[in-house]
Amino acid sequence: MVKWIKRIAVILVVVIAAVLAYVKLMLPNVGKPEGIQISATPEMVKRGEYLANHVCVCIDCHSKRDWSTFSGPIVPGTEGKGGETFTPEFGFPGTFYSQNLTPANLKTWTDGEILRAITCGVDKNGVALFPVMPYHYYSHMDKEDIKSIIAYIRTLKPIPNKIPLAEPEFPMSFLINTIPEKACFTTMPAKENVMDYGAYLVNAAACNECHTNVIKGKHVEGMDFAGGREFIFPGGKKIVSANITPDKETGIGYWTEEAFVNKFKSFEDKSKLQPYKSSKDFQTIMPWNMYGGMDSTDLKAIYAYLRTLKPINNKIVTNTIVE
Repeated sequence: MVKWIKRIAVILVVVIAAVLAYVKLMLPNVGKPEGIQISATPEMVKRGEYLANHVCVCIDCHSKRDWSTFSGPIVPGTEGKGGETFTPEFGFPGTFYSQNLTPANLKTWTDGEILRAITCGVDKNGVALFPVMPYHYYSHMDKEDIKSIIAYIRTLKPIPNKIPLAEPEFPMSFLINTIPEKACFTTMPAKENVMDYGAYLVNAAACNECHTNVIKGKHVEGMDFAGGREFIFPGGKKIVSANITPDKETGIGYWTEEAFVNKFKSFEDKSKLQPYKSSKDFQTIMPWNMYGGMDSTDLKAIYAYLRTLKPINNKIVTNTIVE
């Protein structure tokens, strides 16, 4: 009996080792980057600038943010330089960094490699990216929109800024390779098709990512857009995302279209943002200033789509100090 137990134990060790080796060495498997070369037009660059700054807000995480001001607006001159850090202190399974999107770094990347990184979560060298960047959402965008973003970031001012390698903790150091998936592109609906167009924008902005609570890295089933996801700031500030379902008691059920649009537009002027002096002041990670630059027609489409969601009663206290 003891011999059989030892044999079974050896077999289990071999199987586990084989699985770990497969995950570490053979994954992620999203295919090779496309052999594309984008012929950028002024219209593409303009569209990409709009998406990267006001909808997908790529420039948000890939720049330096001024946390001495409400909502952490971008520090001028740092657009795309990368380096924002996501550490265990803030609930991440390791230490991760936003990459340098300026030509100082991406000049050695092909357009296909950038496309694959944005939509599949795999870098130039085939290394899996931790989904702080919500590439699972970008993978369902119109490929032409992604190409426009690439055309735009190619025009950014080159900023030399070497970014450290990510340091995922175990078991994320293995699991991270199982997360990337092949892109599943869609076609952007016509703006006249308000509900579908709004749904497209909500996906592109990854609203669900922050406005749905997460337990052990997974969204809580049945609580989409109901808020409750926690974010910890230095100094013990806990910020909780708001309920944006059309629940009348705890969500945005009583918000009019005008109030919704005006809420965003009130933060468009960076000079009017309030200073953040201490943990007692109200703060948020949501880049209101960037979203405030969104076209009013797009904001109205987002509002129209959110109104179609299932109302979920979920009362949120958005700002507290962790003792």
